Amino acid sequence: MTASDASPVHAGGPRDTRDVAEAVRDVAATGTALRIRAGGTWLDAGRPVASGLRTLDVGALRGIVEYVPGDLTLTARASTTLAEIDEATRPHAQWLPLDPFAAPGATLGATLATASWGPLSGSIGLPRDLTIGLEFVDGRGIVVRGGGRVVKNVAGFDLVRLTVGAWGTLGIITEVSVRLRARPPRECTLALDAPRAPEALAPLLRTLRDAPLTPLALELVDGALARRLDVGNDATILVRLAGNDAALAAQRTLVESLGLTHEVPTECWGRLQGSLPPGAYTIRASRRPSELAALWHDLGRCVAVIPGAYRQATLERGIVRLIVPADAALALHGQLAGLAERWHLIGEQLPAESWGLLPGEAFARLASNVRQAFDPRHLLNPGLVTPASTA
Repeated sequence: MTASDASPVHAGGPRDTRDVAEAVRDVAATGTALRIRAGGTWLDAGRPVASGLRTLDVGALRGIVEYVPGDLTLTARASTTLAEIDEATRPHAQWLPLDPFAAPGATLGATLATASWGPLSGSIGLPRDLTIGLEFVDGRGIVVRGGGRVVKNVAGFDLVRLTVGAWGTLGIITEVSVRLRARPPRECTLALDAPRAPEALAPLLRTLRDAPLTPLALELVDGALARRLDVGNDATILVRLAGNDAALAAQRTLVESLGLTHEVPTECWGRLQGSLPPGAYTIRASRRPSELAALWHDLGRCVAVIPGAYRQATLERGIVRLIVPADAALALHGQLAGLAERWHLIGEQLPAESWGLLPGEAFARLASNVRQAFDPRHLLNPGLVTPASTA
């Protein structure tokens, strides 16, 4: 990824939405393109940005603006970290169940801008499902608001859903309102041995999918990752259960009836969330849920020929992630074209030369058309969603 110019657009960084709007209007007048950053967690994700960008650091837009425990709603500035929100809501037995695979310090705005999710997404939903309102500054320096601070206010809700996952190319998110959930009274995590053969794994996955279970998360990790998380020595299905004593006991009995099972510390989910090696490349592969075992096995063949690679799957979403060390870029590149022919692939972090192997022209055209309304000069993060040559 090409580094941005060292000089910031706004000395010291903008302190509020008005500062952000002024900074964007200033650069819009000269046609200067911007690279937006806050915590810096996802700067290596997405397509390579165009060269010659100046940086607009919005890291000072931080802090909880409003928290109403009785309504299960919270409004915070975009650069507030997920850890800060968790600390504020924990005393009220509430939480914001966003658990992206990211380094510590992930911010609320970047999590929504990239639509990053983790194992909890299968039971609780994606970032856009938890977002009820937001404020952003578009590429013309205009402040735009969609949704509201209460769940029943749905004015502009489609605009909210459109902005989440746009990678800051429609506008710079400055404030977000989210819905919270009651924190489970109790929870436990069971590690269930996963069969190696796809013909044995497929019926087990089908049983888990159809069983009367309400897990918070179902994650399949291969042997390399299981050992790193200290949950097993071979492929393992992590089942995160929550509820009162009776609900936990009933669900635990059902899971234990499916195979060799042992309890592991719930801290393994935090280790999984931060398990991505620095500079690693990642892709997501998917198709029909019934084909997940075959997909898992196919990516296993890639792992066998890419040094240091490993897999994890979010079962309730039917998605397998392939994680590859930074020094194995060439080996990954050699596998991508074949994988793209067999599965639906989405790149998270890839070598610059590998993005062209992934299909996405139809999406690129759609993204470009939508962007025309909010950032007609393509000044915000150019190249990050659509190739830089067409941005």
